[in-house]
Amino acid sequence: MKNRLKQLRESLGITQEQLGDLVGVSRQAINAIETEKYEPSIWLAYDISKVFNCMIEDIFLFEVSERKSRAQLSKGMV
Repeated sequence: MKNRLKQLRESLGITQEQLGDLVGVSRQAINAIETEKYEPSIWLAYDISKVFNCMIEDIFLFEVSERKSRAQLSKGMV
C-alpha cells in the first residue's frame, strides 16, 4: 500500500526509531511500512495517524490493487 509516512515523519524531524517508540513497534516495522513491504493493521495505522494529527487516509493511499483480497481468494475469484 502506498503511503506518505516517510514524508510526514521527516517533516516532524523524527527518526523511524522515534516513531516506532511512539506507536509501540520497532524501527524495522516502520521501515517496512515506509518501503511498502508491510501493511499495518488498522490499529497501528490509527496510532500512526494520531502522531501526525491527521486521518488514516491522509497517510495511507488506498488504491485498487491487482492483488486479490482474502475474501476474493476464499470465494474462488482468482
